Amino acid sequence: MINRRTFTKAAGIGTGAAAASLAGFGTPANAASAHRATGGTPTVPVVAPGTHTSFDTLKHVRAGVLDVGFAEAGPAHGPVVLCLHGWPYDIHSFVDVAPLLAAQGYRVVVPYLRGHGTTRFLSSRTVRNAQQSAVALDIIALMDALKIDKALLAGFDWGSRTADIIAALWPERVKGLVSVSGYLITNVEAQKKPLPPKAEYAWWYQYYFSTERGRLAMEDRTDRHDLCRLVWDTVSPTWHFDDATFERTAAAFENPDYAAIVIHNYRWRLGLADGERRYDRYEKVLATRPVIDVPTITIDAERDPFTAPGNGASYRDRFTGEYDHRTLTGIGHNVPQEAPTAFAQAVVDVDRAF
Repeated sequence: MINRRTFTKAAGIGTGAAAASLAGFGTPANAASAHRATGGTPTVPVVAPGTHTSFDTLKHVRAGVLDVGFAEAGPAHGPVVLCLHGWPYDIHSFVDVAPLLAAQGYRVVVPYLRGHGTTRFLSSRTVRNAQQSAVALDIIALMDALKIDKALLAGFDWGSRTADIIAALWPERVKGLVSVSGYLITNVEAQKKPLPPKAEYAWWYQYYFSTERGRLAMEDRTDRHDLCRLVWDTVSPTWHFDDATFERTAAAFENPDYAAIVIHNYRWRLGLADGERRYDRYEKVLATRPVIDVPTITIDAERDPFTAPGNGASYRDRFTGEYDHRTLTGIGHNVPQEAPTAFAQAVVDVDRAF
């Protein structure tokens, strides 16, 4: 466990920032509090994917080394849910989830990760580093800036990894965890061992990004757009999204640091790019595959090519607290956008069921 004093010293983070204006989805009655008082677990209404297409407005807050852009929905004093996106996605992965949770009385905060959308580095001198602990510390800094002491964390892809890390290193900040694909904390040394060929095939872009051609493709606007679209098509084979849905997210790829962040993330995972020494202490702990003891629901998507076989068995021992596992039939990689009701229900359940 890492305490806040050592975190602040290591990351160089202050907590005196304030959010700029703007309204979210509106403020419903606090259904979450009402259900909590009566002891029931609410059922999230079913909505079709794509029911919502946008957030009302975005907010900004200075947090650590970033000016973080984020969407917010629900009552200001409701229990907090932080929804964390992956790659190549953005906050729109939660565009249906957020109003579902807001209607249950939750305050939903959906940030753009570093290098995405309206999130910007405060200094041109900051290393464009996307190693896992740096991204996790961004979210701790955001929580501090928004004066959020404790939250439910829910994510997929990079977002799952980030949420897993926070739950492992700062469990006092986590009320409950929803993690798509289970335990995704990276051990760089272990990453050097080959995977089964089918799994390696699914990770083609990770190896492409280790080449100069891959870097140039990510820096070129057209190549980047088309590559990300290809990833969407292949990892979500049953999701019949339209062009407009992709383009809403593709706008987030125009961030000036997007290519640098994506390339560093994937190269660092393979041991092909250095991290920063100030994060070494966190990475040493994470390399031991620390257990997570906060209440957790893990989700596997049946049609996600990255879903490990065994119905969660490969990572079950990493979760030592109250736990449930769910497999979503016919769903691909972008779980919250493809199955928003199931994802939102998992958040409510992890908050209430344990």
